[in-house]
Amino acid sequence: MFQLNTEQKVCEVGGVKFGGQPGEYPTVVCSSIFQKGDRVFEGKRKEGFNEQRAEALLKTQDKLWAETGVSGMADIVANTGKEFQTYIDYVTSVSDMPFCVDAWVMKPKLEGAAYCAEKGLLDRMFYNSLTVWEQDLETEIREISQIGVKHVLLVAFDQADQMPSGRITGTQQLLDAIAKVGAKFESIFVDTSVMNGPATAFCGIANRMIKEKWGFPTASAPSNGSYMWKEARELWGFKGWSAADSALEALSSFYYHDMIFAGPMAGATRIFPAVAMADAFLATAMFAETKALPQDPNHPLYKLFPDFVEQLKSL
Repeated sequence: MFQLNTEQKVCEVGGVKFGGQPGEYPTVVCSSIFQKGDRVFEGKRKEGFNEQRAEALLKTQDKLWAETGVSGMADIVANTGKEFQTYIDYVTSVSDMPFCVDAWVMKPKLEGAAYCAEKGLLDRMFYNSLTVWEQDLETEIREISQIGVKHVLLVAFDQADQMPSGRITGTQQLLDAIAKVGAKFESIFVDTSVMNGPATAFCGIANRMIKEKWGFPTASAPSNGSYMWKEARELWGFKGWSAADSALEALSSFYYHDMIFAGPMAGATRIFPAVAMADAFLATAMFAETKALPQDPNHPLYKLFPDFVEQLKSL
């Protein structure tokens, strides 16, 4: 049911491994910081951010990583290359977690990546992202290859085919562009883009298809769906909405997601425990099928349920 027939690739970014067969490694939770509306900004973005608040977010996520075994990364969002320099310097001064550079347009992303190269940070940075809707895709691929980017995320979507098969078409389109340029990357992983909660099921199905076809680690952003579901807050308030958000992230972790983009880092205190349970759930399901336990010694199954692991070993 869960075991994949294709040999699975394992990516390693900043010491964090992800990919492989379902249940082998913990899901990576990539939480955003410095995004629009982040409470680290007390006024206009150009006026700077509250460093104490940002430090608390980063250190809380690191603490949750240590407690749960669920790996954490930072999705650093910026509008300009200068912002990226400021935010990258700050994040790397506070935490050792891996991170990505994330911007809507190419120019600041390239500047952020170039700054990471200058600072010797390319081992712990991934490029977020190459997309099917970028009009000058080959130029972008050529530029990040020349910069020396090692780890790259592909966002695969086909507006003409919004079924899981469209994500396969989108992935192939991006891979073809990479091949045409002649670029080589140490790690490639795929985000099967989604914009509402139920449609995340399409991502899980597409992720399995991608893993079966290419063996790539896969991801999506379930938070896109939950954060856009305004009606949930109107019906049930923050607690009800946050329960739905946590459930969506956990379901995605269980269903062929090696990484989830989980939304603002402020939500880490609810997301990490939910994902930890999903990871332990999946690892146990895989054990029932294969009698194999997770590869990562810090997996949530080992960290949170050691007595149960000993029972499993005796079966």
